[in-house]
Amino acid sequence: MATYDGLFDTLGLRDWCDAEASDGPMSMADLMARTQGGDEAAGTPLRDLPFPSLDALHDACAAIPQSRALTKGLETGFLDIRDSLRFVVDPLTQPLSWALENMLWVMTETPWWVMFPVLLLITWAVGRSWKVVGFVALVIAGLAFVDHYDVAMQTLAIIFVCAFICVLFGVPIGIAMSRSDRLQGVLTPVLDMLQTLPPFVYLIPLIFLFSVTEPKLYGIAVILYAIVPVVRLTNLGIRLVDPDVIEAADAFGMTKSQKLFGVQIPLALPNIMAGVNQTIMMSLAMVVIASMVSAPGLGILVLRGIRNLELGVGLVAGLGIVVLAIALDRVTKASLARIDASQSSR
Repeated sequence: MATYDGLFDTLGLRDWCDAEASDGPMSMADLMARTQGGDEAAGTPLRDLPFPSLDALHDACAAIPQSRALTKGLETGFLDIRDSLRFVVDPLTQPLSWALENMLWVMTETPWWVMFPVLLLITWAVGRSWKVVGFVALVIAGLAFVDHYDVAMQTLAIIFVCAFICVLFGVPIGIAMSRSDRLQGVLTPVLDMLQTLPPFVYLIPLIFLFSVTEPKLYGIAVILYAIVPVVRLTNLGIRLVDPDVIEAADAFGMTKSQKLFGVQIPLALPNIMAGVNQTIMMSLAMVVIASMVSAPGLGILVLRGIRNLELGVGLVAGLGIVVLAIALDRVTKASLARIDASQSSR
């Protein structure tokens, strides 16, 4: 007999509960409950009393839905609007698929003896540090030496595209938040949700919305997961600009645009670059997880090591991800140090 039968009997809801009950044959437990009344429920020890959850209440009253009805309702509701949602979202996100496909093609089809110097030139242009350039060269050469060059380039291609889009959209959103307390109040809960949501949860609705073969599937997941730091730190950096500097800019008769691009953004650039650094790191972390939905790169080898219990494959690929993350971190930090040095010399 269900524990909460007596509760519904006391409230006079038994007829309502029984109206929703199945017309099938009565089980032995139900028959015993009918003959014994509420004695068994009354004798239930307090320590064994279950929490009045949906399933526990459903056992006593069939009119109350089970927990599965709630999850099934969410699933049915999403599937009902999936086609309409795809009709709107698919054209908007198609450029992301094209960008990922083209970047993957460029990074993997370009000969190594061309791509290698290009990456080192980019590293020098960003950081202006021979130590960082040498470290990046060592990392790429090491990955190529263990035949992980192609998958490493695939990982970098996804990070380049997704991190660029995060910065492209994240910095303007952060600027808008810094100029409006109301917008900050609206977007802060959204950013909190994106930052605390487990990475695997990002993939669940996207799997139902897009085909697994579409690059936009993992691209959107990476962007949603990694965009938060650059938005938050852009907003924070602009808000932390010294009010005396803003007052001086007003005294010179600067417009809002002139203050933003001539004063606020340059002074907030260290914070913005710190956000870019975190965005790149989070992009790399999500790319590994997104290998579960066909994202190419080093994550595929990690997933293979887990699935097939290939310890060596998983460890080498994992070590490759680590050194790649360190290299990206060193490059962005060298860029940040360069910006700090240029501002302190003024």
